[in-house]
Order: sequence, then C-alpha cells, then structure tokens
Amino acid sequence: MKKHIVCLGDSNTHGYCADPTDCADGGNRFNEEERWTCLLQKALGEDYLVLEEGLGGRTSVFADPLHEGMDALNVAYPLLMSHEPVDLLIIMLGTNDTKERFSANAAAIAAGMERLIKKCKDTECWGAHEPNILVVCPPPLGDGFHDEVMGKGCVEKSKALPPFLKAVAERNGVHYLDAKDCEFNSVDFTHLTRKGHTQLAQLLSDAIPGWIA
Repeated sequence: MKKHIVCLGDSNTHGYCADPTDCADGGNRFNEEERWTCLLQKALGEDYLVLEEGLGGRTSVFADPLHEGMDALNVAYPLLMSHEPVDLLIIMLGTNDTKERFSANAAAIAAGMERLIKKCKDTECWGAHEPNILVVCPPPLGDGFHDEVMGKGCVEKSKALPPFLKAVAERNGVHYLDAKDCEFNSVDFTHLTRKGHTQLAQLLSDAIPGWIA
C-alpha cells in the first residue's frame, strides 16, 4: 500500500486563487498542475498518496456562527478514518482562527491547535505505527489585508502566531514547519500565489521523506 499523506487545511489547501491572472485556467482555484498538494504528490512519487482535505474558511476548533461544519475538530474523526491508515497528517490552519468574531489571540489559537493535535493523535487511523503529524504555520496575512467580515486584528494575530504554534508542536512531539517565506498575493494578502504553492510543495517534499518510515 502507498504511504497516505492527509493534508488538512483551509482555502490555501483547497487551492483558492484570488487573482485569476495567476491561475492557468483563469478561475478561482489552482488546477492539478499548480496546487501544492498535487505538486507534492508529483515530487514524492508513486509510493505516496497525497490526499486533499482543504475547505475555505476552516478553523482549528472554533465553530463559525456564519457557516456550519467549519471547525476541523468535529470532522477530524470521520475525515482521518476515511483515509486509514494515515502515515502522515499535515495540518495547515490558523488563518481563519484570527477572525474577530472568535475573539481568540495568538496564544488561544495555538491552544486550539493543541486540542486538535490531541484529538487526531487519539483517532485510531494510524495503523501499526505511532501518530505522525506535521503542523505547518501558514504565511501571515499581509499588511494590505482588509476584510470587513473577518474583522479587525487579523494581521497582528497571524504575525504573532508562529512562536506559539512552534511551542505547541514541540510540546506534543509533532513536526513543525513555518511557511512564512511562501509567496502570497497582493490582491487579498491572504492566499498563496502559484509561486507560493510551488515553494510550499518544495519545502514539504524536502522534509517529508525523513518523517515517514
């Protein structure tokens, strides 16, 4: 059986493209030749199966009053069990947790990530090996970011998040990577560009083979 890598994330895992001129198909989603998940699959080769689980607006643990089913915590069990056995779970969340309506600072967002990590570890999806999880800290929101629905304070909280997420990863014995150098666009200052997807796939493909037995 191939090594199963589950990618649990938000719109940057789904492949949302905020700038249609940056997307080969001219739409609002990068295609299979552009998304970091698909590029990671190509880089790792046929011994791996990279599984996309990206949803725009997804949070780590916060239930969204505007949209149902957005928190990863409540879908973690069925999602992981549907891909059993899981050899590596990549979690890239945190951007949507900065929304003003959740009233969570960077420390609270990281605490939510810790709760999600523990839930995923306790899910019996890992086959014969120990839980294997990678937390990817998403690129911070750009200074030009403005979204009335997401509200105030998002940029500051996203910039403050990396050390808190890193501490949570270390405390829970999981892998950690910071995607801060992956390019995001200057349209909404939130989403990865095509180049950013390529950069993230490269970052991951360099590290992952050493983390999967």
